[in-house]
Amino acid sequence: MIHYYSENIPQPKLRKRLISAWIKEVAQLHGKTTGEISYIFCDDEKILEVNRQYLQHDYYTDIITFDDNEGDKINGDIFISLDTVADNAKEFDVTFENELHRVMIHGILHLCGQDDHSPEERAEMIRKENEALSLWERK
Repeated sequence: MIHYYSENIPQPKLRKRLISAWIKEVAQLHGKTTGEISYIFCDDEKILEVNRQYLQHDYYTDIITFDDNEGDKINGDIFISLDTVADNAKEFDVTFENELHRVMIHGILHLCGQDDHSPEERAEMIRKENEALSLWERK
């Protein structure tokens, strides 16, 4: 089950049924099934608090993914700062909705095992994000 929550901000307008089906499709492409996944949409201050408390990082970010996978079933909590998503959408000259979908699927790809620490991993992450976004555009 995929859940959508918000903390400190209004929840973004989402086509939840379609997004959930898309997430399941992307997970299947990577040999995974979806279990319990929670998106927590928040502001910059909340994501900074989470980053400090759980990762000992003292900076803002667009997404933090907590993996609770069980074998090939992906489970986890995905915190997304809508403030940073909005800033990034302006910086990259894309719509807020496009950037939000990219960040949402980025978290799913992390749960599917994709890292983005090295330049090579980051390039592969972007390729997989673009592949997933092309599936979304067909919906």
